[in-house]
Amino acid sequence: MSRTEDNLVEMRGVKLSFSGKVILDGVDFSVDAHDVLVIMGLSGSGKSTLLGLLTGLLKPDAGSVIFKGEDLTKLSRSKLNEARTQIGMVYQNAALVSSMSVRDNVALPLRELSKKNKTEIASIVDSKLELVGLPDIADKLPSELSGGMEKRVGLARALAMEPGLILFDEPSAGLDPINSKLIDELIIGLRDRQKVASIVVTHEMDSAFSVATKMAFLHEGKIIFEGTPEEFRASDNPAVTAFLAPFTNNEHSKE
Repeated sequence: MSRTEDNLVEMRGVKLSFSGKVILDGVDFSVDAHDVLVIMGLSGSGKSTLLGLLTGLLKPDAGSVIFKGEDLTKLSRSKLNEARTQIGMVYQNAALVSSMSVRDNVALPLRELSKKNKTEIASIVDSKLELVGLPDIADKLPSELSGGMEKRVGLARALAMEPGLILFDEPSAGLDPINSKLIDELIIGLRDRQKVASIVVTHEMDSAFSVATKMAFLHEGKIIFEGTPEEFRASDNPAVTAFLAPFTNNEHSKE
């Protein structure tokens, strides 16, 4: 499939092995500038590995990882670092620096990667904390926050550099239903109001169907399904139907 103007991200024929074990065996997918792509799959299928490839922390054995028309696998270190400033990452455990205040955590990428002055950085930090609904916690330490608040601070930090793409690794993991819904609403808001694309790795089915404009299913190293949430539900692929069965049966039991 050739790149279209709307394709923000593409993986083409991506292969990766660790210690002789094949993790990815020819992965293909694309994300356009208005997508929320949810990547589903069994535990250990390589979903988080895909995020590592997109951030440039991992390099494939073969294939292309294309972001904004440039193959990340072929960029120089300086060019790769430049591209990475346009990709935000929200980690499963939030990954905040425990000794730093919320303000300093959110400011960290701006201080390290931009040439903005203190006043500009302070303004951006305030605006990002406002965006995630936490305008009054800038001086708190991560230890003073709930799990849901930590995740939202992690998102504010990921947004600090105004990226065009945000990667989420299990954004609802360990959260109660109320905080999970808040995270879902933020992801939807980023797409609809901020025009930021997202790739979300999650095993939370309610969240997946809530935020996705597009879904992909990773199975035995390949993307065996890519389409809308409605098409995902209706898929007759045996691996997809087996994966969805517990969720579908649970929905029916509530009726």
